[in-house]
Amino acid sequence: MKGSCLCGAIEVSTADRSKIDVCHCRMCRQWGGGPMLAVHCGQDVTFSGTQKASTYQSSDWAERGFCPTCGTHLFYHLLPADEYILPAGLFEELTHFEMNSQIFIDQKPSYYEFGNATPTMTGEQVFAQFSESGD
Repeated sequence: MKGSCLCGAIEVSTADRSKIDVCHCRMCRQWGGGPMLAVHCGQDVTFSGTQKASTYQSSDWAERGFCPTCGTHLFYHLLPADEYILPAGLFEELTHFEMNSQIFIDQKPSYYEFGNATPTMTGEQVFAQFSESGD
């Protein structure tokens, strides 16, 4: 899959993915104005182009990347696992995605609702899962 920021200065490519996960946490909503429609890419991401992404360390375990020219959100990077999670909107071909799950459902505001029937997890459940896996 290939995509880029709005100005085209940063291009991204990764293996083909078919699932997106939705994060309703306050930080993702504040960052992007709504829930993050996330494509989990692991370490299999290549960034290229005329610019390098700027980063903001948003927690002890993660940083967020964006284009320094146009401000497009490029990634959420889990530092301990070196895992990249990219916004689905970056990619040119969006028609093959299927919503897989929703996390931080307890932080989702009442003014929107997805009709997709997906598994959901609260913030507490998400953190418990990371603790169990040793991350």
